[in-house]
Amino acid sequence: MIKSILFDMDGVLVDSEKYIFKATQMMFAEHGVTVKAEDALHFVGMGENKYISGMGELNGFKVEIERDKARTYAIYEQITQGKLRALPGVHDFIQQCQFKGLKMAIASSADQVKILINLREIGLDASIFQAIVNGQDVERKKPFPDIYLLAAQKLGLNPAECLVVEDAVSGVSAAKAAGAQCLALTTSFPAEKLTEADWICKNLSETPEGELNW
Repeated sequence: MIKSILFDMDGVLVDSEKYIFKATQMMFAEHGVTVKAEDALHFVGMGENKYISGMGELNGFKVEIERDKARTYAIYEQITQGKLRALPGVHDFIQQCQFKGLKMAIASSADQVKILINLREIGLDASIFQAIVNGQDVERKKPFPDIYLLAAQKLGLNPAECLVVEDAVSGVSAAKAAGAQCLALTTSFPAEKLTEADWICKNLSETPEGELNW
């Protein structure tokens, strides 16, 4: 029986990819560096440390990660005000989880500051989640299982009792390596890239509820 849902953030609850790229692009521009959208594709789902430093490395720029990440998040908060929306089905799905008495956690490779900005902007109170694990809580990021192992631990559950909702290839790999079940959404990658997941659907408005033995 599934006793909890572990949500990734970006691409699952909200689509902020274009905004974090824009914020990162604007930060690099302040250093006279031009980054392209295709540079970001290598680092989706791996957390902002890898996302920012990786794009810097691709463009021959040595990132000072704490300085440059803080500036990126400051820009991100400015450019997302009033613009972020929950992805289809998010609020209804969360209500279903609450009705079923399932525990809920967020396990995102992003830093806490970004998670809280996103939750605020899409109208979700952080208190509805029994745990929030961010990229700073684990040394090894996705595709390593550490973030989902920690989330399950914080809920007092075995990973096998958890369903991870993911959208990224690295995240699906992390979920399965943790020993959890995984529902993959095709919001960021096509279904053929997500075949390691137990179930695949378009978004949380189309979840195969009958197939999930909750």
